[in-house]
Amino acid sequence: MTKADLSDIYRGYIACLNKQDWANLGQFVHEEVHYNGERIGLSGYRAMLEGDFRAIPDLHFNIQLLMSEPPRVASRLCFDCTPKGILFGLPVNGRKVSFSENVFYEFRDERIVKVWSVIDKAAIESQLRA
Repeated sequence: MTKADLSDIYRGYIACLNKQDWANLGQFVHEEVHYNGERIGLSGYRAMLEGDFRAIPDLHFNIQLLMSEPPRVASRLCFDCTPKGILFGLPVNGRKVSFSENVFYEFRDERIVKVWSVIDKAAIESQLRA
């Protein structure tokens, strides 16, 4: 798989998330997926994402930076959204916030098998103090 192929697959994955096309999530995410070191499987991964969209109805994944070195992808995702209540333990309660996520993926069989995610919680905290 080339760098361009892997980038295209990743962009398809992000489009799948933004459409909330859960029926096709398995096209991009492996059955054995691990998230931050924990094996949660495809069903757990889907449940996590569905929960994110319930908590943040206007959630939209925006790729700011994308680097591909097969079998891995590194991405910086940016979010401008309005969570309904608590977000990452913070009382956002309907305020619009902007934050980023630095996330790394490992692919197997052209699907995501490992995800390491770091969310900029400090950015959200600073907006809530303002």
